[in-house]
Formats: sequence, C-alpha cells, structure tokens
Amino acid sequence: MLAGLVLAALLPTGQVAAGEPTRATPTHAIAMHGAPALPSDFSHFRYANPDAPKGGRLTMGVLGTFDSLNPFIVRGVPVQAVRGHVYESLLTRGYDEPFTLYGLLASRVETDPDRSVVTFTIDPDATFSDGTPVTADDVIFSWALLRDHGRPNYRTYYAKVAKAEALGPREVRFDLAGANDRELPLILGLMPVLPRHAVDPAHFEETTLKAPLGSGPYVVESVDAGKSVTLARNPRWWGRDRAVNRGQWNFDTIRFDFYRDDNAWFEAFRKGLYDIRVETDPGRWETAYGFPAVRDGRVVKEEFPTGLPRGMAAFVFNTRRPVFSDIAVREAIVRLFDFEWINHNLFFDRYRRTGSFFEGSELSHRGRPADATERALLAPFPDAVRPDVMAGTDAPPVSDGSGRDRAALKAALDLLARAGYVLDGGVLRHRASGQPLTFEILVTTKDHERLALAFARSLERAGIVPSIRVVDAVQFEQRRIQFDFDMIPNRWDQSLSPGNEQAFYWGSAAADEPGSRNYMGVRSPAVDATIAALLRARSREDLVSAVRALDRVLISGHYVVPLYHLPTQWLARWSDVRHPAATSLYGWLPETWWRADGR
Repeated sequence: MLAGLVLAALLPTGQVAAGEPTRATPTHAIAMHGAPALPSDFSHFRYANPDAPKGGRLTMGVLGTFDSLNPFIVRGVPVQAVRGHVYESLLTRGYDEPFTLYGLLASRVETDPDRSVVTFTIDPDATFSDGTPVTADDVIFSWALLRDHGRPNYRTYYAKVAKAEALGPREVRFDLAGANDRELPLILGLMPVLPRHAVDPAHFEETTLKAPLGSGPYVVESVDAGKSVTLARNPRWWGRDRAVNRGQWNFDTIRFDFYRDDNAWFEAFRKGLYDIRVETDPGRWETAYGFPAVRDGRVVKEEFPTGLPRGMAAFVFNTRRPVFSDIAVREAIVRLFDFEWINHNLFFDRYRRTGSFFEGSELSHRGRPADATERALLAPFPDAVRPDVMAGTDAPPVSDGSGRDRAALKAALDLLARAGYVLDGGVLRHRASGQPLTFEILVTTKDHERLALAFARSLERAGIVPSIRVVDAVQFEQRRIQFDFDMIPNRWDQSLSPGNEQAFYWGSAAADEPGSRNYMGVRSPAVDATIAALLRARSREDLVSAVRALDRVLISGHYVVPLYHLPTQWLARWSDVRHPAATSLYGWLPETWWRADGR
C-alpha cells in the first residue's frame, strides 16, 4: 500500500462544498504574475516551426553514466531525458515568458484570486502510451506517491497541499489552504503524471532499468546499461496535434549515448557519433573546432542569445565542515581565486566573472541599491547584508592577472589572521590548535580538475593545503547527495521567475535533507525570510525585490567561490540537423529541432 495515500470521496462534478472558495472561470493557461501572453486559440509557440519535417534520428552525447530510468527518486543516477520525453505534466511552459504554463494533459486550469485552491480539467483525449486514459485518480496517485516517496523537492512542494480530490473522472482539485504559496498552483501544473495501474508504490524508491510507461511523445525502445538509451516516437501519442506541441518532438528516434571521459566525449562529436554539442570551454571553442567537418561546413558553430539569468557556477563551501564555518575563512578563499589569470591563460579571455546568483538579469542586485521593499524585508536582519552589497556597489575581487598578486594575497592573509590562522613555515595553521588549514576539492571531470589545480596553486601561496580528488560520476553524485565533501564545483541555473526551488537550493529546512541542492548548508533566517517573501509576492515588482534581497544575503554570506559565465549559449551541430529561426527567451530548445533529410 502507498503510505499516506488517501483518496477523498468523489463529489459530483461542479458541486461546491460549503465554505470553499468561489470557482473562477477555467482558462487555457496560468501566469505566475499578470496574464498569459498567448490567447486560447494560438496555433503554435513563436520559437517552434509548425512546418518542421518529422522523421529521422537525433543522437545526443551525454557526459557521465546512468543506472536508473526513474528521475523522481534520490537513489541512483537517472536518465534525466525521461522526464520530458516519456512523462508529461498537466501544464507545460511557454518559453517566451518568465513563468507561464499552458494546457498539456490538462486542457483547463482554474484558481481563485488567493490561489487557495486549483482545479485541473484533463483533456478527454489524454492517454498513456498503452492507450489507457489519463484520469483524475492518476493525478492524485502521482501527487501522493511523489509527496511520500519522491525526491526532497517533491516532498517539500506537495506536502503543502491540504487535500486532493477528484470532482469527476477528468477533474481534480487541490486544496491549498494555509500554504501561503502563490506559486503552488503552477508547481502542481508541472507535476509529472504517472499511471496508477502501472506503478508499484512498494518498489518505487528502487532504481530500475525497466522501461517506464508515460503519456509523452516517446517510449523507451532500448537500454544498454550505463551506455545508451534509445527513445522511439509513440505512434499513438495523444498530444501530437495540440498547439503547445506543434513543431516540436520531430525525430522518430532519439538516442542518448553516455561518455565517461571528457576527451572521448568531444572526439565522438568530431567523428559524427552524435549530432549536437553544447560547448562551455572557451579553449576548446577557440582551438579544437578546426577539424575538416567544420572547415567544409558539415559542422556549424553557432551562438544563441538567452534572456535567462546566467546562473551561478562556483566552487561550493560545505559549511557543515568546521574548516568552513568561519565566514572570514570563506571570504579569504574567495579572494584567492585569480579569475583574471585563469581567464587569460586557460580561457582566451572569453568568460565574464559572475558576481550574482541571478547574473545578467533584472533579478540581480549588482549595480542596484536596495529599494524600499528590500530594505523593509531585510530590516530584521541588520547583519545579513554587507553595506556595499546593500548599495549595489560590490564586485568580485579583481587581480592584476599575474598569478602572484601580492595585494590579493595580503587581503586574504589579513582575513585569515582575523579567523585565528598564522603562517608557520609556509603552512597556515590555527593559532589555538596548530591544525593546518586543509581541505579536499572533489571533482569528476578533466575540466574541473584543471580548474581546481589552478585554484590550488593560489591557495598554496597563502599556506593553505588543498588536495584534489577525482572520482567517477556515480561516486561524485552519491557524495554530493549526502553532502560528503569539503568543496565541490556546482552550477545552479535560474529562471526569470524564481519560486519554490529556492527553498530547495538555500532554505534552512533543506540544509540537512539528503538530495536537496543546498550543498553549502545555508541556515539563515534572512534567506528563509526572502524566500517566503518571493513566494507570497502578488506582483512582478514585489517578486523582483524579494529575489534581489535574497541575492544580497547569499552574496554577503560567501557560501561559494563564484566562477564565471558565457554571455551566450555556444553550440556546434552537424549541418543536417536544423533549428527554427526564432530563439526562445530561454535560449535553444532541442525539442524544436529536426533533421533536414528526415532520415
């Protein structure tokens, strides 16, 4: 039996219980703030080509490995593509808007002004790939299953629901009273819907390579454990003619090949073993794409604009470790990262330094003094934000680019002295205990190893004794999930409408929750307060203020060593794979691509 799964008694469709909120008019879409941009009769998304040919195979190369086809649990290393290709949700994103969802499995959604209840009406044509209709019971089953047995983010989000009930075979209502979370109707709209008749709750938390049953455009055709997964188009896919899907999911088969070594991954692309490569290494972008297929036009290099925040790539301090419990130590180590030398000598000066968790967007605090809303929100926490960060005049440290900047070294040593460390024979030791300042940087790719080695040289100049450990992708993920590390590289990508995931990234409740993305172990009342404020924001302006306040607190806490970002998305593709002329606000979208020859 599924723990905690209680299905409410069915009410006749349309019946309103005493005291429940007045039902709003059902709509085709819901926006986090404001109104959806597209009308109910829109024909396709701007960034999709409705005339894209169908057919052929797309092969994608993935760095890493996998041991599971279940992306909804903590255990294992799953194939993430299963989530969008095989499983669908009630609603789907419009990628030209900050956060608007349009009908997918649910053709209609309705909620009251306070968003204390949300009701979804399932499309009468929606079926799973075995032909079984998608019902309200499947939705409630999925909610309860993921709430009780899913990843921590699902458990956190879905536990906020007071009650779920079927109002009819195709209508499901979620009571959100007391949640005080205006994003929750949208979070539920993005919930994956699993088939009740094909999932065994007793074994759901176990890794599996059994082909899952979903309602999406593809089914799992074959699996070579740890090496490849091939998806085949579902010829009976119910949603192929819906406006939200028109011009998308164009390949007959999609194969994901996994590579454990970064060099082998790139060489496979050069040989034409996979079709599209996202490049993040400026050195490779500048020097390694001179092979014959690029010169004769069979491989095309392109840059795609994006309106998203650039994300935070960083070396992460695990503040659960005593060595990083002192903010002065963390700030000193931040100052020792020599971006200017690394960018010039390793990356052809192509990167830009990151100084915000929402870099390059209106959500960033950089260059903006705190407004009245932010100041009121942060007033109960006077020590949470540095004055320069509050004024928006802060910037990441800048070195002279020599690799031996004495001013940067002195500033770091002064901070370390404040934390009780002194140099002793070239080794930094704590004055009271005599213990050296040492920690391990855990990495899994050659690129991260190279970066860690360059960083280590700067740390050693200050008397710090770092070590670098390279592990395979499975071990890295296991240790990351369990917070079993001193320092790791990580990247947090952000949307233009941050919401519940911020609690999963930085909230105090997630700090000791294995599988959360609060890798640094942040426990800050100021962080929790800003997250609560962004969740209750009723306007875009209030959301932006709350997110900027959150950004200021995170930057002031020196929880990470910020790295760098690219101004655009870099991709290389074999020329017979094509994409629409228009690019979404979110950048490139592989589901909108197609093969020119259809083979």
